[in-house]
Amino acid sequence: MNGERFAGHAWQLIHLPAQSPALHMALDEVLTDEVAAGRRGPTLRVWEWASPAVVMGRFQSLRNEVDMAAAQRHGIEVVRRISGGGAMFIEPGNTITYSIYAPEAMVAGLDFQQSYALMDSWVIQALGELGIAASYQPLNDITSPAGKIAGAAQARRGKAVLHHVTMAYDIDADKMLDVLRIGREKLSDKGTTSAGKRVDPLRSQTGLSRAQVIERMIATFAGQYRLQPGQLLAHELDRAQALVEQKFATPQWTAIVP
Repeated sequence: MNGERFAGHAWQLIHLPAQSPALHMALDEVLTDEVAAGRRGPTLRVWEWASPAVVMGRFQSLRNEVDMAAAQRHGIEVVRRISGGGAMFIEPGNTITYSIYAPEAMVAGLDFQQSYALMDSWVIQALGELGIAASYQPLNDITSPAGKIAGAAQARRGKAVLHHVTMAYDIDADKMLDVLRIGREKLSDKGTTSAGKRVDPLRSQTGLSRAQVIERMIATFAGQYRLQPGQLLAHELDRAQALVEQKFATPQWTAIVP
């Protein structure tokens, strides 16, 4: 199913230097809308982070999810994305994040679980090639026998679907638990004191550098589908920068669900 739905398209790869957390949120909205309008073809964007962040889901409560005092103490920016799902703890160099922007026709007739499985299948193959027995765990996790590897989220806007994934390459579990309230609750519920038992970094499972893991992931995608180097167009960047100021960097948006 993945091959049939992905192979009929010419894909673009965008892999830019590090960007601010708020600009990443804005780029997701802009590029999804560009695909929806037919001005851009299917695109894979690999993120580089300029600074640490907590990325909340669109419908999460700020005060329920994030200890803002702890976030400020650690110099961590809190932003909110346009997709649902749970909060992600980000530190530059410690995560691998990517987005897929695709026409809605690619997920036509699929429910959310099927579309998550479709969008995750190529990276599960890539992880397998790296020696990790990864699998999709509904609704939005990628796991291995050693622990959770990644969390995904989706949004459907107009005639496009946005699918983005954050993978744990390495993780400062203590800092994550200091900032994310929900992480403390999950561990408490399971009688677990170490976050390392729940999120297993790719570094420990592959022995590769973060850059090497990304390189292998891109190679797997390109080996299956028509993937060409792409670029962020000037009008797309202009629109994203405007959205940072108008929306994604504003307290009103971040606390839209208090």
